[in-house]
Order: sequence, then structure tokens, then C-alpha cells
Amino acid sequence: LESATDELARLGQVQAVSADIADEASVRAAFAQAEAEFGPVLILVNNAGQAVSQRFDRTDAALWNQMLAVNLTGTFHCIQAALPGMLQEKWGRVINVASTAGLIGYGYVSAYCAAKHGVIGLTRSLALETAQKGVTVNAVCPGYTETDIVRGAVANIVEKTGMTPDAARLKLAERNPQGRLVQPEEVAETVAWLALPASASINGQAIAVDGGEVMTG
Repeated sequence: LESATDELARLGQVQAVSADIADEASVRAAFAQAEAEFGPVLILVNNAGQAVSQRFDRTDAALWNQMLAVNLTGTFHCIQAALPGMLQEKWGRVINVASTAGLIGYGYVSAYCAAKHGVIGLTRSLALETAQKGVTVNAVCPGYTETDIVRGAVANIVEKTGMTPDAARLKLAERNPQGRLVQPEEVAETVAWLALPASASINGQAIAVDGGEVMTG
């Protein structure tokens, strides 16, 4: 968080605020702190996420609840905190970073898939409620992306199959018709575009950034 704050500070005024997105009170306090400094949050990017691989018959209630709390309920809390300011200003952008796991199924991550499908359902429903109020709501759905989640997936494959890390990465990249992992910058550019005034007609969409994986799968 500190390094990101330092980097962004070169571009303008920045305030870093931390919160436990699974805790409503923590989220409310963080948004209140940010709004006291800058005014209403008019562009909200819900990017917190966590994935844990586990067979369904070994997925207990604790893991299930954790995946929903971080990936779905946290998004709900943040939108509820930010939306009143957007409606008051009659302009806003809600951008939920979901996953291709919200569009199709993947084995061994049933709780994660359920949460990300929920994010897309929330996106589409809220988009209809705010369509005539100046607020757009969209989801960005990355495929396997060069992030900590994929690095964790690689480590899990190595542990369970004995593959080399390079072979495990290749196995994940093979799901992408382009034969590669998506880069974080590609996801960020999509998010940035959805935040622009020029994206006003894009609403209720789940945009896959995956090289065509969902189309072929």
C-alpha cells in the first residue's frame, strides 16, 4: 500500500485509507475518512479478491464464507458506502473486478466461482437501478492474469502434481487462445476506460479480458 501511494503521489494528491472490506463498519469508516478529504467517491473500483483452491467435498463452511465475504460481500459494502454520493452528484462509475470465474465454471474453486458469479449478478441488477441516474455499473472479468492469485495457483499445481513452475504456468496459459497470461496493465486499462465520461453507454456489462477464453470455453 505504501509503495502504491508513493507512486501515485507523483501524479497528484493521494490519501491511502485501509479497511477490512468484509467488515461493514470498517468500510464505512474508511469511506468517511476519504470523503472528508476529497468529497464524494465518484469512481469506485472494487478490486479486492482472494482465491483458494479446494475440492468441493473438502470445502467447509469457513472457506465458503471467507470466499463470499472477500469477493462478494466486500463489494456490496463498498458500493453501499459510495453510491449515495454518486446519486447526489448524479454521476458515478462502479467498476467491479470480477473474473472469468464469474462467467464460466472452474473445477476446485466452487466457492470462488459462486462469489464471482454473484458479483456479476450484483453488477447487472444495480446497473438497471442506476441507469437513469448518471451512474454506470460494470464488471471486468480477467482470465488468468500475472498476479499473486495466479502465482498461488501455480504453487498449488506444483505441490499437487509435481510439475515444474514453468510447466504449471504453461498449463494455465493454455486456457487463453493467445497462449499467454493476461498482464495486469491490460486489466487496468480496461478499468480506466470504464471510468471515463466517454464510457457512459457501457452499463451492466461483464467484459472479459481473457484473450478469448470464455468465447472458446
